[in-house]
Amino acid sequence: MGKPTGFLEQDRELPKKRDPKKRISDYNEVDSVIDESITVKQASRCMDCGIPFCHQGCPLGNIIPEFNDAVYQENWKLAYEILISTNNFPEFTGRICPAPCEAACVLGINKPAVAIEYIEKSIIERAFQDGYAKPRIPSVKTDKKIAIVGSGPAGLAAAAQLNYAGHHVTVFERADEIGGLLRYGIPDFKLDKQVLDRRINLMIEEGVKFQTNVEVGSTLTVEQLREENDAIVLTGGSTIPRDLPIPGRQLKGVQFAMDFLTQQNQRVSGKKVNGEEIWATGKNVVVIGGGDTGSDCVGTSNRHGAKSVTQIEILSKPPKDRTESMPWPSWPMILRTSTSHEEGCERKWSIVTKEFIGDEQGNLKALKIAEVEIKKTEAGKAPTFVEIPGTEKEIPCELALLAMGFLHPQHTGLLDQLAVDYDDRGNVKATHFQTSVEGIFAAGDMRRGQSLVVWAISEGREAARAVDQYLMGQSILEAKDKGILSVAG
Repeated sequence: MGKPTGFLEQDRELPKKRDPKKRISDYNEVDSVIDESITVKQASRCMDCGIPFCHQGCPLGNIIPEFNDAVYQENWKLAYEILISTNNFPEFTGRICPAPCEAACVLGINKPAVAIEYIEKSIIERAFQDGYAKPRIPSVKTDKKIAIVGSGPAGLAAAAQLNYAGHHVTVFERADEIGGLLRYGIPDFKLDKQVLDRRINLMIEEGVKFQTNVEVGSTLTVEQLREENDAIVLTGGSTIPRDLPIPGRQLKGVQFAMDFLTQQNQRVSGKKVNGEEIWATGKNVVVIGGGDTGSDCVGTSNRHGAKSVTQIEILSKPPKDRTESMPWPSWPMILRTSTSHEEGCERKWSIVTKEFIGDEQGNLKALKIAEVEIKKTEAGKAPTFVEIPGTEKEIPCELALLAMGFLHPQHTGLLDQLAVDYDDRGNVKATHFQTSVEGIFAAGDMRRGQSLVVWAISEGREAARAVDQYLMGQSILEAKDKGILSVAG
């Protein structure tokens, strides 16, 4: 905990973000410089709550009250040591995690929750600034070799943990740089890639090897990978996007959100964009899908100089506050406004897209949409949406970005060649993180399905522990709790 009376004396406060009108002219992070005086005050608000439900809310099981107390005492090094014991990458979660820990904060029952995410970010940035965020080099090395396929947050977490256990770890990435979703999915205004590179360089110092431009199953055969390694961890993510097969889908101007975001990340890093470029400049942009990826498309479109930006969602508008159906400490499905929304966006709910309308040249010029209402269904079944008569209309649109989530990992190539089993949703089926094939493990979105960055890190850590136990008969790696394998498996 922090100061016993801190929650009575201090309100929730965060440093002001950069002016929306100015920040849309660049791709720098929207947050201002960290103000440690604010961080210490916020840490003081952590209560002596008895049972810290923030532990339950955090997929990593971060020891939050303890690092809050260390920050309040301004013992930054101790705070870092507590934080890094459960979270390999606080600089990522401190920027792009939706903070389920804060939703479970006991103070949040009747006051604004402790600013845990901001405190976490402050701790790790202070650690790098003062030089005690150092490589964790294993004192003893084993003779075991492990291949990790995919360098997103799950793959990086698994690599860091297995390397720390003393194994020889190589991470394979089919893109030209390491990072997966962190590199090419998250815009720089949310996660500056220098932050990612800083961590990767630290991992290289620790002994992790990285190989890019390697398509396992093509440029590197599955047989070779298996022959050269004692275990394989699949962390390739959920990469097959949900499509919208309605009339006009083939029109020029209908694009997947991730293609749009990837191109812009390539431009920001000075890379050449392959294929036809996607720009929002001067266009009426409609983002179809109300999640984080859609929000990232909004922010990117504004930075392109779009004529207008509209985000539509088929679900109904969520409430501003918790309702009886979402009691504390559960994760509440409430209305959330991102920094991208603050920069300019019209948001519409209960909207279905019926048709993409084009001009004579095959270019998208409008969307045909309609309002819908949810029809009650039996418990456990997906909702049914019914169009409201007389609500159909056309809205101008020259760029439609499909941000409706992802279905499952890519099956063709590596996964089919390995002959791993899939679950009912098309994800890699794994029990205790081990797939149906001996010595092959899976973690992150590839196993769990599309989820949060913090869950990917947790999955990578727990998969690493499962691999270590498989190879050595026991594991020196930390477990989130004794029941994690049975729960996660």
